[in-house]
Amino acid sequence: MKTLAQFVQKRRDDLGMSPKGLALACNLDLSEIEEIESGKELFLPVTIRQKLAKGLKCEPDTIKKYEKDFDTHFVSEQIIESIKELILNGAGGLKCPKCGAPLVTRIAKMYDLEDNLMLHPKAHCTKCVFQIH
Repeated sequence: MKTLAQFVQKRRDDLGMSPKGLALACNLDLSEIEEIESGKELFLPVTIRQKLAKGLKCEPDTIKKYEKDFDTHFVSEQIIESIKELILNGAGGLKCPKCGAPLVTRIAKMYDLEDNLMLHPKAHCTKCVFQIH
């Protein structure tokens, strides 16, 4: 089975688009396309999936098939919320609550329907499947 990154790259190539062209067609930042195609994004918010589907000329459900979601029951919601808060406050050196390996963190800047800036903390483990999306 293909990964989300492989699907997006192949579909974009089949449509004859560059990553920048896809970003323009989707009305997404080039950095978001690069994150998806590099495999850093494994699960997409609904709005990103819908925009990406429009640019790739496919249904959002087609993209969703390639997304990798995982069971987060091994980490409590309070711990996840705590990590999100730490990311938003600029904390560094965070560790994965599942395996203890370093977390790669970032803050995604997105806009809601009224064009208000929304900051979304994101993280993924360098060793296991843990991620905050």
